Amino acid sequence: MSVAYGFSEYGGPETQQFFDCPAPAPGPGQLLVAVRAAGVNPADWKVREGTRRDTVPVILPAVLGREVAGVVAEVGLRVTKFAVGDPVFGATASGYGGYTDHTLVNTASAARKPPTVSFADAATLPVAAGTAYDAMNMLGLAPGARLLVVGAGGGVGVAALQLAAAREITVLGVASASKREVVESLGATWVASGIGLADRVSGQVDAVFDLVGGDALTEAAQTVANPAAIISIGDPLAARDLGGSGVERKRTSAVFAELAELVAAGTLDPRVAHRFSFERAGDALAVVESGHAGGKVVIEFG
Repeated sequence: MSVAYGFSEYGGPETQQFFDCPAPAPGPGQLLVAVRAAGVNPADWKVREGTRRDTVPVILPAVLGREVAGVVAEVGLRVTKFAVGDPVFGATASGYGGYTDHTLVNTASAARKPPTVSFADAATLPVAAGTAYDAMNMLGLAPGARLLVVGAGGGVGVAALQLAAAREITVLGVASASKREVVESLGATWVASGIGLADRVSGQVDAVFDLVGGDALTEAAQTVANPAAIISIGDPLAARDLGGSGVERKRTSAVFAELAELVAAGTLDPRVAHRFSFERAGDALAVVESGHAGGKVVIEFG
């Protein structure tokens, strides 16, 4: 049996609990991973609340979390690139969560963890950093281009600032005053969030990466000449109405391996701010749900 932390019905934190579940068996092309660390993200509590039920179907009780790092405990049929004992990280397979001691990962969404990258750092890469990486590739900006990142102080935003800087893109980061130091420490020009955002952006930008939606997205759209260069995860539908799009996620081994190498090279810092033991999984999610994590949150096992 495995021990998991999840929710018994859609709702608030009161639905969260630990429970026992059968240890999953890897199918063809899958890995059974003994989890060493699991990333915690806003999407986790949104799935629990039921706001993602149309895109993230679950069977109750459901295990929370979508990204893990650990050691391969068993391989399924037709797996040739991974072996038992390999340190890996990746996105959990559909229907399986990350807040548990063992979970399944498809080999197509798994990568080897470099020796110099910790399990905690690796566990944060598939969701936030992966989203930022995919958005940067979609935008395809050349060195010297100007990028406006709306919501630059969160997990995806912080990763986007670093990935853009590595490509020599000039970044303007929209965030609250409390996040100004973080934004500027990553080489971006801080722009205060709130009403009047468009007026505070000096000149036009070449692209907008929005993580907030709402009025902030509407104002940010006024700063870019080509609406097609608007990408949003805050409100993809609104972005499409403006002429832009959402992020097309590529949760592949190649993308994850590239992100891990960037961490190993010191180009990308996952900025893990809070580490919780598995026994405190509920506290870990509460920090993220509060909106004041100030960096990535990780649950560690063992």
